[in-house]
Amino acid sequence: MLEIFTLSQAELSAVKLSILVGFWSVAASLPFGIFFGWLLARYDFLGKSILDGFLHLPLVVPPVVTGYILLILFGRKNGVFGPWLYDIFGISFAFNWKGAALASAVVSFPLMVRAVRLSIESIDTGLEQAAKTLGAGYMKIFFTITFPLALPGIISGIVLAFARSLGEFGATVTFVGNTQGATQTLPLALSAVLQVPDSEFYAARLAVISLVIAFSSLIISEYFACRAKKYKQSGRI
Repeated sequence: MLEIFTLSQAELSAVKLSILVGFWSVAASLPFGIFFGWLLARYDFLGKSILDGFLHLPLVVPPVVTGYILLILFGRKNGVFGPWLYDIFGISFAFNWKGAALASAVVSFPLMVRAVRLSIESIDTGLEQAAKTLGAGYMKIFFTITFPLALPGIISGIVLAFARSLGEFGATVTFVGNTQGATQTLPLALSAVLQVPDSEFYAARLAVISLVIAFSSLIISEYFACRAKKYKQSGRI
């Protein structure tokens, strides 16, 4: 009975790595997600549709293609930027957990941008215009009006991106491989287990763990989104 709840070292490592990758993929992409969501929601400019399409490209491109492009760009030896990043900053993305975080960030980024954009578009622009006429600058308007009102959507974008990163497989395995303890996240561990005969029990356990983590993140997100919505409705901005 205890075997059901006792994780092996490999499984525990995959769980920890998945959470680590999800956290850093969201943390690294959040400032850019907020910026591009705000930009697309508030401004019309030449090439806006092209930028919008480019940002949402990872949603329609096969994840393996995304991983291959990342390998071309950030490969340590033959990549476009990889050798330069390693020689100058000592940063290497290919075949380590940082690359897994980068792949997850790229694949989940469109979901974050879309959630932020829709949230900002729902804000009455009259509030921002009124603050502007009273002498408030763009930064003050954003941080005192736009950001607090868009917070529920930003939280939704964070959770969507985190949940998507937990399930990322194709881009990750192409870009960083499937090395136990180094790049093997939960989806990759599940794939590896399925290659072993008579491993249905362990595969099911990994699947349940993935579901529990994803469901827990959704519950936490709903809690904070409700808190942010009440704060917004109270008018304390």
